[in-house]
Amino acid sequence: MEILTVRNLDPTVKAKLKERAAKHGRSMESEARAILAAAVDEPEPLALVDSIRRHFGDDPLTLAPREQADETQRSVEFGS
Repeated sequence: MEILTVRNLDPTVKAKLKERAAKHGRSMESEARAILAAAVDEPEPLALVDSIRRHFGDDPLTLAPREQADETQRSVEFGS
């Protein structure tokens, strides 16, 4: 087994780790190992574009033709 030293740990983090370890009936060291093991087992989040490609595939986006404006729609003119 390897040794990992964590320096300059915020006292609040240490206190929360101690509480969490007690809640799970473990030592702080054992709790830290469990947290680290769980963190590295989580899959990395996908970038939005990768998520979209995974969902829709790599097909190019095809837009439906735009419909003609009806009476409820009006064009807007900006002053020059």
